[in-house]
Amino acid sequence: MSEIQKNRYLLGINKVQDYIEENYFQDISVEKLSEVAGFSKYHFNRIFKSILHESISQYVNRIRIEHAMFLLAHRTDKSLTDIAYELGYTDSAVFSRAFKHACGMSPHAYRKENSTKCKESIYISEYNKAEKTKNWVQKPCSVTGEIRIEQVEEQEAIYVRHVGTYRSLENEFPELLRILFEEAEKQQLLEVGKNTVLAMYHDNPEFSKEEQYRTSLCMTVPQYQMVKETQRLGKMKIEGGLYAIGHFHVEKDQFEDAWDAMYQKWLLTSGYVPRDAGVFEVYLNQPMQEEKPRFEIDIYLPIEPM
Repeated sequence: MSEIQKNRYLLGINKVQDYIEENYFQDISVEKLSEVAGFSKYHFNRIFKSILHESISQYVNRIRIEHAMFLLAHRTDKSLTDIAYELGYTDSAVFSRAFKHACGMSPHAYRKENSTKCKESIYISEYNKAEKTKNWVQKPCSVTGEIRIEQVEEQEAIYVRHVGTYRSLENEFPELLRILFEEAEKQQLLEVGKNTVLAMYHDNPEFSKEEQYRTSLCMTVPQYQMVKETQRLGKMKIEGGLYAIGHFHVEKDQFEDAWDAMYQKWLLTSGYVPRDAGVFEVYLNQPMQEEKPRFEIDIYLPIEPM
């Protein structure tokens, strides 16, 4: 398979992932997903599984269950029935059976076991969380920043996507950034003062497997600009709503500390809880041009009142 053909398939699957992320709580048909991807419905399942190593039904169920795990652990104000309806299940009994089949325990048992643990773990940042321990309790963050709360408007963005661990993302980041700017320049999407570069983290590391983490390297574009998706470039909307925005100046090895400052120092006493939406970090300077790179970033944490 040529690189162009491979990229065409990857773009189609990326679009399907985006659609599922926005509609996981609805009844999603294979016909609709194959239409989104631009593939024949007769071959779509095999194409999807060959790229993501999961069937469509396995993938949709996993995304739903991961959202359920988050809500059960962190949103004890929501009943099992509330969560079942929010995730698109017809009733709490159907939800309970699906959850037990996936996790080996009932939603009630999972909540009882994890809601207490998550009173601590919720305040550990999602950045490289798979490698974390509870050492943060004894080890204070070395980074401080200014944190504000803002209502953010929905934004249009173009993206290139990475699937895999954060370590592999770090290695591939420069090439992904090069592709993003190259594609934006081809379509004349670059406008001084109107583009923002950011990394959107779609999966919660607390519940997802490292090799399945999806990260989109994005660039915002004005809504009036026409964007043509290519074999390498997709388009998406960045969800609006209430965000805690942390402004930091960090060195390359301090990104984790900045995320910890958001979750450990601020969130604990803020009166807010994380909203079930993607977190992202915005890059505000070009540090690689400096002798000792120092990054200026904004971390966007979606929140709602406790």
